[in-house]
Amino acid sequence: MINYLINLFFPKVCDGCRALLLQNETVFCTHCRHEMPLTQYHLNPKNEAIKKFYGKVDIQFAAAFLYFNKKGMVQELIHNLKYKGHQEIGTVLGNWYVEDLKEVSFEIPFDAVIPVPLHKKKFKERGYNQVDTFGKAIASGFQIPFNENILFRKVYSKTQSKKNLLGRSENIENIFDAVLTEENQNKHFLIVDDVLTTGATLEACSRALLKIPGAKISIVCMAMAHS
Repeated sequence: MINYLINLFFPKVCDGCRALLLQNETVFCTHCRHEMPLTQYHLNPKNEAIKKFYGKVDIQFAAAFLYFNKKGMVQELIHNLKYKGHQEIGTVLGNWYVEDLKEVSFEIPFDAVIPVPLHKKKFKERGYNQVDTFGKAIASGFQIPFNENILFRKVYSKTQSKKNLLGRSENIENIFDAVLTEENQNKHFLIVDDVLTTGATLEACSRALLKIPGAKISIVCMAMAHS
């Protein structure tokens, strides 16, 4: 009865197009689910995501689930996740994508999922890390640990989306660091993030983790900017 009244006065809408959700729909409507711009990068070892890191840092595997276009459905989803607290979006996308990633997991086994961290100040401002639910869903699907204590952000910085291309790349080398314990050695870390643009942030995260002896790095993002 209570749920009925809540849905009556506060009906659930699709996070992609704002249409009313039907009883069997969650987070986004059936139409939006069928219209999701899937990259299928996980099937191509030389995809556009991993090319971002060629000649910069040694990455074993990289992929993004969706194409990100300005004013598109994926931008709306990421915005609702990042700024409106709709963390269930990350869970749904992670549960969906991990089934695709399992197609390559036998060739590329992962030991732990690592989220791109927020600075403590930014975490306090927002109240959550927008990539956590996505990462936790992937970790659960692979039955491996989700570890937010290995990689950390040392420097507070402005939101990347408000910077130009040059601003996103400069002074980022020393923003991140990793916990260099023996326990973390010889592990293959899967870094997760929301949107892959220049790749500068993920490159910096990778460099920090590669300070750990024997570490290997792979990267998975919810979306990648599509030109």
